[in-house]
Amino acid sequence: LYKKAPIMIANDVAGKCTDSRVFAEVQAVAPGFLNLKIKGSFLADYLTQMEKEEKFGLEVPEKQKTIIVDYGGPNVAKPLHVGHLRSAVIGESVKRIARYIGHKVIGDIHMGDWGLQMGLVITEMKERYPDLVYFDPDYTGEYPKEAPFTISELEDIYPTASGKSKQDAVFKEAALLATKELQGGRRGYQALLSHIMNVSVTDLKRNYENLNVHFELWKGESDAQPYVPEMVQMMKDKGYAYMSEGALVVDVKEDTDTKEIPPCIILKSDGASLYSTTDLATLVMRMKENNPDRVIYLADARQSMHFIQVFRCAKKTGIVPETTELKHIGFGTMNGKDGKPFKTRDGGVMRLEYLLKEIDGEMLAKIKENQKEKENLDIDPKEAEETAKTVALAAIKYGDLSNQASKDYVFDIERFTSFEGNTGPYILYTIVRIKSILSKYQAKGGTIEGLSDAICPARNAGQKNLMLSLAKFNATIENAYEESAPHKICAYIYELANAFNGFYHDTKILAEENDKLQKSYIALLVLTKEVLETCIDMLGFSAPDRM
Repeated sequence: LYKKAPIMIANDVAGKCTDSRVFAEVQAVAPGFLNLKIKGSFLADYLTQMEKEEKFGLEVPEKQKTIIVDYGGPNVAKPLHVGHLRSAVIGESVKRIARYIGHKVIGDIHMGDWGLQMGLVITEMKERYPDLVYFDPDYTGEYPKEAPFTISELEDIYPTASGKSKQDAVFKEAALLATKELQGGRRGYQALLSHIMNVSVTDLKRNYENLNVHFELWKGESDAQPYVPEMVQMMKDKGYAYMSEGALVVDVKEDTDTKEIPPCIILKSDGASLYSTTDLATLVMRMKENNPDRVIYLADARQSMHFIQVFRCAKKTGIVPETTELKHIGFGTMNGKDGKPFKTRDGGVMRLEYLLKEIDGEMLAKIKENQKEKENLDIDPKEAEETAKTVALAAIKYGDLSNQASKDYVFDIERFTSFEGNTGPYILYTIVRIKSILSKYQAKGGTIEGLSDAICPARNAGQKNLMLSLAKFNATIENAYEESAPHKICAYIYELANAFNGFYHDTKILAEENDKLQKSYIALLVLTKEVLETCIDMLGFSAPDRM
C-alpha cells in the first residue's frame, strides 16, 4: 500500500509517536518491528484510575445475561468421592467469574435422584426392613416425617444393592420393577425417595460447604420428570421423533459432520427415560423458570458425545431458541502419581471427605513445623487449625484450577501443599506477606486509606514489572470469562505474586525515608493485595491473616 520497505514504514510510525502520552520510547528495528516502551507517568495514572474505580475499572457488560451453571452432579444415597472434585471446583469458579463480570448466574447441582440406582436402594431397604409401612401397597395414611435410616446406613445400602444386582438376576429384576413403580408414582416409594433426598442433601450440603462450593438451586433429575410426557408428545407431533429398533429417537446428524453422530435416544424400548431424556426435560424446565441466555455444563470430557446429541436435539426441536448458548466444559481426570485415576491405598475410590482431612492434616503439620523453626511465633492451636484448613483448600483448588480443565492432571499432595512454586499456598503466602508489611506500616503511624493518588512512576525494574502485571487485570478477567477458563486467572496471579516478590526483594519499603516514595510503595501494595484477593475469591478460596 505504501510502496516502501517495512523498515521505512516503521521509521515513519516511530516519527509520528515522538510526543505520545502513552509511550516513552518508540523505536524502529530491522526488518520492520516496533519496540514500544510505556511511559512511567502513563502507567502510574492508569493504576491510580484502577484503584479508584469499582472492580478496578472492569467494563460493565452491555446486557446482563442470565447464565445457569450445571455442576456438581452427585448421585444421592452415595457419598461424594474424589471424582466429584473437579466438577465442583471448576463449576464454582466459572460461576464466580461470570458473576464478577456482572451477569446473573445461577448454580444448579443437578443431582442424580432418578433411575435404577433409586430402585436398587428401595429393593435393598425392602429386604432389610420389610415391615416398613412404605412397602405396604394398601396403606393410605400419612407417612412418617422422620427417615427410617441414617446417612451412614444409606451409604452402606447403595453399594450392597449395587453389588447384589451384578450377581443376582432376581434382585436386579426387583430393582427394575421398583424403579418403574417409583417413576409411575407409587406413593410409598415416592415418600421413601423424599427421605433419601433429605438425608442425602443434608450430608451433601455439609461436604460442599467444606469445599466452599454453594448452589443456588438444589434440583435433581426427578424435578424434570413432570415435563417428560408433554416434551415427548411434542417431538412426536412435530415429526422429530420416530421409532428405531423399539426406541424413540431424534436424528441429530448434520451434513458438515466429519464423524458419525448417532441419533439422540429419547425413550428406551421399555418406555424408560435416559440421561438424554432428563437433560432435555431439564432444559424445558429451565427455559420456563429462568429463561437463560446461556447454560454451561460441567461434566467429564468423555461425555462430549452425549452433550453434542442433547444440544442439537434441544435446538432442532425448539426446546431452546437458537440464541441460547449451550456449552459443555469437559474436564480431564484427576490422576495419582502413577498416572492412573486417583485411588485410596487399598485401590478403592477415595471419599472426598477423607481427602480433605488428609490435606488439612498435612497442612497443619507444615504450619507446626514452621512454628518450631521460628520459635518466637506463638500461634493458638485453634487458629493453627483454621489456618491449615484455609491453606489446604487453596492447595486443592489451585492445584486443580491451575490446569486447563480439559487436560488430565496428577494430584500431587506434596507439590500442591508446598509454599514454593506455582501453588495455592505460595499465592496465599504472598498475600499474607503484604498484609504483614501493611500492618507494620500502620503500627508505625502510617495510614493505608485514600492512597490511590500516591502512586508515582516506577523507580526500578522490579517496581515497573509489578505495575505492568497489575495493569493486566481487566484483560485477564474478560478473557477468563469469555473462555470459561479459571486457569487463566491462576497463571495471572502466579505472575503477579512473582512480580510482587521481585519488587519486595529489590526495594526497601518500610525503611524508605522519602515519605512520598514510601506512600507510593504502600499504595502499590494495597492495590496488589486487593487484586490478588479479588482473584482468589473468583477461584473459590481465601487467605488467612497470617501463616
